[in-house]
Amino acid sequence: MAAASTPTAVVAWGSGEDGQLGLGDNEEKEWVSAVKALENQQVRSVVAGSRNSLAICQDGKLFTWGWNQRGTLGHQPTTKTENVPSQVNALVNVNIVQAAIGGWHCLAVDDQGRAYAWGGNEYGQCGEEPVKDEAGRPLKRDIVRPQRCAPKLIVRQVAAGGTHSVVLTREGHVWSWGQPWPPGDIKQISVPVRVQGLDRVRLIAVGAFHNLALKEDGSLWAWGNNEYGQLGTGDTQPRSQPVLVNGLSDYNLVDIAAGGWHSTALTDDGEVFGWGRGEHGRLGFGDNDKSSKMVPQKVHLLAGEDTVQVSCGGTHSVALTREGRMFSFGRGDHGRLGYGRKVTTGQPIEVPVSIPRPKNVGTNESEGQWIAKLVACGGRHTLALVEWEAHQTP
Repeated sequence: MAAASTPTAVVAWGSGEDGQLGLGDNEEKEWVSAVKALENQQVRSVVAGSRNSLAICQDGKLFTWGWNQRGTLGHQPTTKTENVPSQVNALVNVNIVQAAIGGWHCLAVDDQGRAYAWGGNEYGQCGEEPVKDEAGRPLKRDIVRPQRCAPKLIVRQVAAGGTHSVVLTREGHVWSWGQPWPPGDIKQISVPVRVQGLDRVRLIAVGAFHNLALKEDGSLWAWGNNEYGQLGTGDTQPRSQPVLVNGLSDYNLVDIAAGGWHSTALTDDGEVFGWGRGEHGRLGFGDNDKSSKMVPQKVHLLAGEDTVQVSCGGTHSVALTREGRMFSFGRGDHGRLGYGRKVTTGQPIEVPVSIPRPKNVGTNESEGQWIAKLVACGGRHTLALVEWEAHQTP
């Protein structure tokens, strides 16, 4: 990530109706815009949720903004939405290193491996037993101040689904709680339960109601809802236990991502595979192929770009290349593709980063460009972390 001397910026585009862009208004943006409220912070990562956003700084500070009716910003809501990032005061004494946003709850983990949760808890997704009414239905119960969850686990990574939570521990085990998918299939539980059959896991990714786990040996496993083939098993049957994703055993996978109902995997030589729901072109297979895919297929339209990260949103995706270029594809309304056109397309098209250059660059560094380092797709918006790459002049 960027050294302290390298200027960085957080940028945002897409829907702003809940203040999720952090730009001080609730307007949508069809082009990349800089989040000015964070320009004096050394941000190390960003997360975009369905209707809210967060940023983690190098010093462990956590900032949140967007929709707050359910306490998803980590403090008592005084207004329904907040369109300027503010620091989460309840976590001011810990060093947050990674975080996740679910349907309407959030998770974070600090440098000691302690996990925290806040937001909606009616399914136990924050790790606390939800209060029920006389008929046994969960009452809307929000945890507005971040509190410890999964206290017996030393956590390496947190991930959040629509109404459930998943964590990866330092010893490579996966644990889950909440309601993994809509009622009728699986009992909700507020106490973490270990996901059987998974060990030596390197990375997890969670969509609305499906889960992915990449093991140290390079094998990719999936479980949960599967109505669009998002588990990559060749069918649409849900799985309550992890199963091997088809067709990727010949590749060395280095990263995975899960959107609302679609999934991606990335190989060590920059190739992208996509599967699951294909509507709106969110898989990037071109405008003539927006069908769902039951097994992973190579995204040929990104071949040769040397992709290093793909982020999956609700109905769109963004690929980030080693050179720091971003390519977006999928649903285009609300400006969520970021290049000034609201056309829905399955064709990956580059997102230009045309924000003003940093104020404090030296005169011999006045030429340069912003290059993207990390991208995060939300429900209808996208955030990215960009860094100024100066072109030294003699």
